[in-house]
Amino acid sequence: MLLAADTRPAGGAAIGEVILATGIGLGLTALLLGLVFLHRTRRSTILTRVGTRLGKATGVPAWVALPTILTTVSLLVALLGMLWDIALHIGVGRDEGPLANPAHFLILFGLFGVFAGGVLACAMPLDEKPGPSAVRFLRGWDVPVGGIILTAAGFYSLLGFPLDDVWHRMFGQDVTLWGPTHLMLIGGAGLSIIGLLLLEQEGHGGLSTDDGDRKVGQTARFIRQASAMGGLLLGMSVFQGEYDFDVPQFRLVLEPLMIAGAAGIALVAARLFMGRGGALAAVAFFLVVRGGIALIVGPGFGELLPTFPLYLGSAIVVELLALSAGLARRPLAFGAVAGVGIGTVGFATEWLWTQFTQTLSWNRDILVEGTLMAIVGGVVGGLLGALLASGLRRRLPRPAVARTVLVGSLVVLAAAVANGLIATVPDDVEATFGIEDVQQDPRTANVTVQLEPADFVDDPAWVQITSWQGDGLVVTQLERTGEGAYRTTEPVPLHGTWKTLLRIHDGRVLTAVPIYLPADEALGEEEVPAEDGMTRSAIPEIEILQRELKDAEGSLWTISNLVVLACTLALIAAISWGVGRYSRRASVRDPYPDTPADPPATDSSSPASELGTR
Repeated sequence: MLLAADTRPAGGAAIGEVILATGIGLGLTALLLGLVFLHRTRRSTILTRVGTRLGKATGVPAWVALPTILTTVSLLVALLGMLWDIALHIGVGRDEGPLANPAHFLILFGLFGVFAGGVLACAMPLDEKPGPSAVRFLRGWDVPVGGIILTAAGFYSLLGFPLDDVWHRMFGQDVTLWGPTHLMLIGGAGLSIIGLLLLEQEGHGGLSTDDGDRKVGQTARFIRQASAMGGLLLGMSVFQGEYDFDVPQFRLVLEPLMIAGAAGIALVAARLFMGRGGALAAVAFFLVVRGGIALIVGPGFGELLPTFPLYLGSAIVVELLALSAGLARRPLAFGAVAGVGIGTVGFATEWLWTQFTQTLSWNRDILVEGTLMAIVGGVVGGLLGALLASGLRRRLPRPAVARTVLVGSLVVLAAAVANGLIATVPDDVEATFGIEDVQQDPRTANVTVQLEPADFVDDPAWVQITSWQGDGLVVTQLERTGEGAYRTTEPVPLHGTWKTLLRIHDGRVLTAVPIYLPADEALGEEEVPAEDGMTRSAIPEIEILQRELKDAEGSLWTISNLVVLACTLALIAAISWGVGRYSRRASVRDPYPDTPADPPATDSSSPASELGTR
């Protein structure tokens, strides 16, 4: 283990691995472009034949069937790789190199499959206009807008790979899921589902009277739509991955915000688009996939077992609210009301779920702020989900209304995230440790803690000891023995490559005290030994949890983050354009259809009034 630690780089990948990874990427790209060239010049019919065969089974054109199945399988592979990768980094720390981590191959090939699915969706239509919202690419070559969105999302994710290496070279290894380039990898994959949803709608011609109702396509299409909406829920749920592994590096109130936001987007969209049972079907798909992957990563691969949100309470709330025909026929109003339900009732069910699944479960410290954050996340997510469903059903509100809701929701979401990221570190808190060895080789010990000042914490979210990156993870909630006094309930490791630290989270306070840190030659860091009776000051958690970070020049750090932000906003703008183009180019002028999959309504109100835009 010590030899392995010495070979783990603290910056970017070795040049040899960069060259090899670049070669793999170029080879895959050449193969993809070769297939496209042969297909477009009609030298090969393999894509058409495979797509047609798949399309017969699913009832969609070849240019929808093949890209959809390729992208779906690729996303599942990438999700497995991502959760495996997180478990590996928590358990063993830095990689010996990006190609030495088997999970990276699953992520790379999975994301390339998403990109390839988009390219094939754009390339496969021959001698036809793929839906009324298609875009003219070249003379005689029109491409579906869903394929464009899918390609853009896949490219955005893949762009995260080279940028991640550049980022590590400049700023060191940010061992957190929320590194800017890491968010590109997972964000693009999650948002690619919107491209798939658009693609399937375009495959049905855009002018059918289906509008996503279960009555057309029957059970098979309902299952495909449930898989897509469940996939969207999967994609939106990966952002709280650190909480799923009990190693969050941010305040606890961010978790209910992210869970409610994901539920709002995916479940509101599922119910409005699919009809009765849509939200429950999406959650069922989510639970099966996340549960299966958890078993593969945990018992299967012998790594840490990831937990996941339940979402069942939120789905039930959405389904019950949709029984009100008047509310369900006004998408934006429904999204907002459902968001409040998700942020309250859904929050309560997730609160109970964390008591069984997370060591760092929710408690009274986040009751008020956590509920408010969940309501904000639910309402914002519900509005965005309502916009998505309205776009897929070709009934978006007026452009001014849609843009206002979209931009306003993103601004509010950004403000809520910023609030969750704001944390304070006290400058006058110390901890004195008592170390009672349980085992000498390898060294483990029971630890007692005395905080000074003793009344520093009141009703904290957690006072715990985390030991990680020593070929495992130990998260121990401390038992309170007196004012400011705590003790462990199990021995903690103090040897090898383990990093063991006391972590305290109370309100906005988020701080840590190192107990034992190994020497790290690549970082030039000396060992921080664990000694009985030692007293150490509280410092920012990031200095321990992300020990590999380098001090960066302020302007360079700011510019780099702005570049990532610009790429993200460009993807969001592309998706918004795509949904809007499909909705308005494919729009029919009939009265708004009956509530999806429910009994027909008796009134015939105008589309604008039923969307609540007048």
